[in-house]
Amino acid sequence: MKKFLKKWEIALLLALSVTLLCGAWADGRQAEISDKLIRLHVIANSDSAEDQSVKLEVRDRVLTLLAPRFEGVKNAEEAARIVETSLPDIADAAREIVGRDVPVSAEISREFYPTRVYDSFSLPAGEYNSLRVTLGEGEGHNWWCVIFPPLCAEASGGGADAFSMFDEDDIALIQGDSDGYVLTFKLLELWGEAKNALGKLFKYS
Repeated sequence: MKKFLKKWEIALLLALSVTLLCGAWADGRQAEISDKLIRLHVIANSDSAEDQSVKLEVRDRVLTLLAPRFEGVKNAEEAARIVETSLPDIADAAREIVGRDVPVSAEISREFYPTRVYDSFSLPAGEYNSLRVTLGEGEGHNWWCVIFPPLCAEASGGGADAFSMFDEDDIALIQGDSDGYVLTFKLLELWGEAKNALGKLFKYS
């Protein structure tokens, strides 16, 4: 066994160390953002025009139902408790639209989301707390946004105070206010996607 490592071995160890450090930082930074919000994920029964239209009706009903319940709420933990207690109401509201004979499920879960770009902000890939509403077989295209804070409203041209829950660094990151933050966002995006891909690989291996 050789006493000293070869140059390429040292370089490999350094690269691995840097990757792990960057990954740990990216995990922490993404968690700082994800812990401040709750996303909405509505999955349609199928990709038929009717089912896709119903999906959007359910989305609107859920947003209308939760908006007044979030009034005065200051953090995602409190909002999550409200969503939890509202799950039966959310499911009932969805059934009124899809029909009582169509199965509907509403749950809070931790889900992976790819990078999503809206008109005025973007969210990096990663795991987020999510209100997941599945309609029927849940085999159609889905719809997602952020219900707390009300960034869905912001994406639609409203919700002027939606970003008040974030600090200046968070706002700069998700709105890409400088080249430095754009690069940071890209690192979070790449790490989130890589982490999810590795998770799937080990899950099914």
